Amino acid sequence: MQNYKEDDSVKKISFSVWKRLLMIIKDLKGKIIVLILFAVTLAGLETVINVINKYAIDKFVENQDFTTLTPFIILNVLIAIAFGLLVWAFIKQGSIIEAHVNYNLRREAFENLQRLSFSYFDVTPQGWIMARMTSDSRRLANIISWTLLDFFWSALFMIFTLVVLFTYSWKLGLIVFASVPIMFLIAFLFRKSILNSHRESRKHNSQATAKYSEAFLGAKTTKSLVIEDQNLFEFEQVTNDLKRSSIRAISISAIFSSVLLFATYITLAIVMYQGSIDVLDNLNTTFTLGTMFLFIRATTSFFDPIMMLTSILTNVQQAQASAERIVELIETKPQIIDKEEVIQKYGDILDDKKEQFEPIDGNVEYKDITFYYKDDEKILDNFNLKIKAGSSVALVGHTGSGKTTLVNLLSRFYEPVSGEVLIDGIDYRERSIHWLHSQLGYVLQSPHLFSTTVKDNIKYGKLNATDEEMINAAKVVGAHEFIMNLDKGYDTEVGEGGNLLSLGQKQLISFARAIIANPRILILDEATSSIDSEAERVLQDATKKLLKGRTSIIVAHRLSTIVDSDLIVMLEMGKILEIGTHQELLNKRGAYFELYKNQFMQEKENSLIENV
Repeated sequence: MQNYKEDDSVKKISFSVWKRLLMIIKDLKGKIIVLILFAVTLAGLETVINVINKYAIDKFVENQDFTTLTPFIILNVLIAIAFGLLVWAFIKQGSIIEAHVNYNLRREAFENLQRLSFSYFDVTPQGWIMARMTSDSRRLANIISWTLLDFFWSALFMIFTLVVLFTYSWKLGLIVFASVPIMFLIAFLFRKSILNSHRESRKHNSQATAKYSEAFLGAKTTKSLVIEDQNLFEFEQVTNDLKRSSIRAISISAIFSSVLLFATYITLAIVMYQGSIDVLDNLNTTFTLGTMFLFIRATTSFFDPIMMLTSILTNVQQAQASAERIVELIETKPQIIDKEEVIQKYGDILDDKKEQFEPIDGNVEYKDITFYYKDDEKILDNFNLKIKAGSSVALVGHTGSGKTTLVNLLSRFYEPVSGEVLIDGIDYRERSIHWLHSQLGYVLQSPHLFSTTVKDNIKYGKLNATDEEMINAAKVVGAHEFIMNLDKGYDTEVGEGGNLLSLGQKQLISFARAIIANPRILILDEATSSIDSEAERVLQDATKKLLKGRTSIIVAHRLSTIVDSDLIVMLEMGKILEIGTHQELLNKRGAYFELYKNQFMQEKENSLIENV
């Protein structure tokens, strides 16, 4: 099992990961090139503005020559318009790229999720997957779009500015150029402390948020236990840690900005001092007041690109963990895959060839099955069981006896380590996973309904079903009456996960969803174990109709629900302890008899208590 603990630590940049991400968004190459061209043009325009301002100071201020004032004003208006259009264009282009990157990453990840085996979802926390699909993809989209723009603008602006400075004074240009590595050194010295302090602050913020959530969800428990003071004390400790870490992070960032600004103005002072000497000593007759302004403006403007380039490196390092996680999700391979020749004949799960799907009778055989989830924990060892088409088989036994494993193997959520699962005498690995699943109906103990209408939820069993077929399926399982009593009948919204309906109502809808698909093999996984007796009676009638004419495997919790099964298999530690009909097993007076007797007595006792 993989370790999915969140890791937001600062990591070294792995170019292979970022290269893989860029491959995922390679269809955006044209848009990215356009964005880079905008950045180049913008950097060049900002450099030209400094040169134009130098010209204005020399011409209009120092020499008092206004002959070119009108063309100068027109040029500035044109530059302002061009600048505004460029800013609009690159913001729009950056936003388009961000949206496309987010879409591509989520599409690739979601498509791969559809292909992954059940075993992946069995061991991977839902929150981990959700974080990859939301926060990580959004973070990477922002990095790839805006960070790319910032990088090219910052780097090119510094290069263009240095070229201009060296053109007017190589000596002063050299002073400015020499200051750049010093500024970067300052930035790198502070970078790690800033990253760690902000990471610490985020950690405490997460803890505070968790405390909020716990307080809201556990309000009734808090009141009943009278622990308001303790809750407040614990919350104050967490928020105090958050306050201290936040102040520390802000303080380090403020010190960094101050030190970098100090280095900038030291460089500026040296430039002004050396420039003044050159002018006074007539060593550089071209060094005018406008040139001095140009150097002052250029030196101070280096502050922003250096801050930005440092921030870019920081952001990329912070996003390294996100990049690794989303690439891992996109590149994870399913553990259960069809053979190449099977895919060629039947297609795959997202591109099937249903015209090649053979019908089945429903004979099932577990043949010499050995299976384990972990190497040292064998669940089944040389297990054998035959199930005739159209028969009803119940699996009973204590927790860990192997009931769910047998169902998972039949559903091909997992595959045997050795042995075969035969459907109509053929190893199910000779046909596609999608073929098998199209023949199966699966009703869970806690049915999941989608956040849509009753109608849509039933039709998920057969997407092209007519309304008549859908209503008939609901009538067969006894769900029609309660559905018609809902506010909008079949068009009633069921809420998130079906939370607007009772458990019994959700179960009936899941039965209707199963029966509309007309599966040849039906699996009921303790489908009535969590409902009251009245709802169970309704579901018992629905179950009989659902099982009619189909091969069915029932994982049973309440033994009263399986007394009519054609075969009952009593399991213990992955082995068949007893097998036979309900009456045959009772006559043996063995393990099944004892289990049934104890459960029967418990139910009678509960019934008497309820009637008192």
